[in-house]
Amino acid sequence: MTTEPTRPVAVLIGSPGAGKSSVGRRVADALGVPFADSDALVEARTQLSVSDIFVNHGEDEFRRIEAEVIADALAESAGVLALGGGAVLREETQQRLDGHRVVWLRVSLSDAVRRVGLNTARPLLLGNVRATLGRLLEERTPVYERVSTDIVDTDGRGVRDVARAVVEVLKRE
Repeated sequence: MTTEPTRPVAVLIGSPGAGKSSVGRRVADALGVPFADSDALVEARTQLSVSDIFVNHGEDEFRRIEAEVIADALAESAGVLALGGGAVLREETQQRLDGHRVVWLRVSLSDAVRRVGLNTARPLLLGNVRATLGRLLEERTPVYERVSTDIVDTDGRGVRDVARAVVEVLKRE
């Protein structure tokens, strides 16, 4: 007897401040499935914080580990998977997302800056948060558009409202 491969119900993507982790937990709860966050999976695998990996090993090493963790999660997760904001920049991750339900939590620069604030746990945002987020959004938006199957706008909305919208989107075929 063969069993179907396990696949995530949804993969959430978006920039820092989009609410991927907060929304993802609520969506998973609403659907009665597990939740996983790629940053947490990287930390569990390496026993290092994301910030420590960036500082001690560099962004390239972090992205390599992140891509491996995401490949495993896409093959093994049966729940909601939230990806780090830059995870979709790697070509192999983009290819692996093909065929998955990928929901882009779209956020404007002003809302992202307000939500992120001066969170120093985000290594790519140290320094001028607004300028850095603006550059990241400009660089990543075309990729988010290309790999997503669905888009949920998050501007001016709370976590519960965005999570409800994601659940509604997922119920549509």
